Amino acid sequence: MKLPIRLSKQSREPYYHQIEEQIKALIASGQLTTDTPLPSIRALSKDLEVSVITTRRAFQNLEHQGFIYTTQGKGTFVANVNQNTMQEVQHNTVIQAMRRAIEKAKQHNYSDKQIKKLFNEALTEQEGRK
Repeated sequence: MKLPIRLSKQSREPYYHQIEEQIKALIASGQLTTDTPLPSIRALSKDLEVSVITTRRAFQNLEHQGFIYTTQGKGTFVANVNQNTMQEVQHNTVIQAMRRAIEKAKQHNYSDKQIKKLFNEALTEQEGRK
């Protein structure tokens, strides 16, 4: 199984944290369901072109947080995550995306008023696609 994870070299976040957050988002969105097998640490490292140590750290953190579990000799799987945790992850994922968008707008010297206008424009555009 190949996970739809994209690492950003421009991000200030370390790769292991980017991996963690994206796997959490995949779980919270329902794209990865309880007991879904995950790729091995080595396979994911190869796919993402990062070190095994980086991927292992992400998996260890996810396991510690209760998002995944490992069964000796069988592999690593998505844990049964409670609804409150999933909603919290969804909320945090969206907030992080908005923060990145605001940061990008600020880099282009947009004012808060202009950023709000852009947000409303994008929201209206999105509503029109439904």
